[in-house]
Amino acid sequence: MGAHRAKRRGPRRGPSVKPTPRVDAAPVAPAPPSVAPSAAATPGRRKASRHSGRRRNLFPGLPPLPIAGGIAALVVSAGGAITVAHPALVAGESRIAGASALNGTSGAASTNLLNDRTAAVSRDSRRDALEDAADQKLVAQAEQQARERNAALAKFAQQAEAQAAKIALNQWVLPVDGYDLTAEFGDWGLWASYHTGLDFSAPYGAPIKAMANGEITEVGYDGSYGNKVVITLDDGTELWFCHMSDFAVSSGETVRAGEVIGYIGDTGNTTGPHLHLEVRPGAGDPVDPYAAMLVHGLQP
Repeated sequence: MGAHRAKRRGPRRGPSVKPTPRVDAAPVAPAPPSVAPSAAATPGRRKASRHSGRRRNLFPGLPPLPIAGGIAALVVSAGGAITVAHPALVAGESRIAGASALNGTSGAASTNLLNDRTAAVSRDSRRDALEDAADQKLVAQAEQQARERNAALAKFAQQAEAQAAKIALNQWVLPVDGYDLTAEFGDWGLWASYHTGLDFSAPYGAPIKAMANGEITEVGYDGSYGNKVVITLDDGTELWFCHMSDFAVSSGETVRAGEVIGYIGDTGNTTGPHLHLEVRPGAGDPVDPYAAMLVHGLQP
């Protein structure tokens, strides 16, 4: 047959492809059952596969996280705790020693404890000094106040003694011993008007005494008052002693409380021997002698 038989050839191949270099890939876990198997590779194309290269570290300057965790665990187990050094140590003023696994302390911690203790002692010393100064100031103030108080008390005591001496010097006394009150201030009946004094009934000739310190300003007979002696006190108050039988002083003399100035009588308008006593402040109108005597510590 004229036609010659074609020469048998092998299967036709595609374009030549260079072989892919071998890569050590980590074992790939089998796909979960829910994932359908990938389709068959098309002849002449590369089969798709999961990238199995190593992951690159995001922070090239730092060790991987597992390694960092292991280092931290070793540090904690060896040193017990991580201690922050004092700023002065960080600045290089003190040498920082490594942590000791025997006692759980570090050179930084030891230095900090020493510095803190020194600072605490210094603070305590300053505080003690300030407290001592404050205490001394308070003591000085208290002593000054005590001195001022004692001086004021001493001055007050002197004034009180002077006043007591003055009161004793001007103390009023009762004008008659052994008497009866027979008429009081303001009574009506036997007088042209109300009674202007206090009557002390006593035996005829009994002594009459000056009730207070003063000057004799009048001695003589005065109508219905009979024989009368007037004593004027320092404040101008007049004391009238009336109906005397006789006088024991003269006008112008100075007398003291308790001195005899006359004697009980019945001169003038009387119904019997007695002393008629009047108290006239500022040489004016008479006031109740009983009340005046109470003011001066007397109980008639």
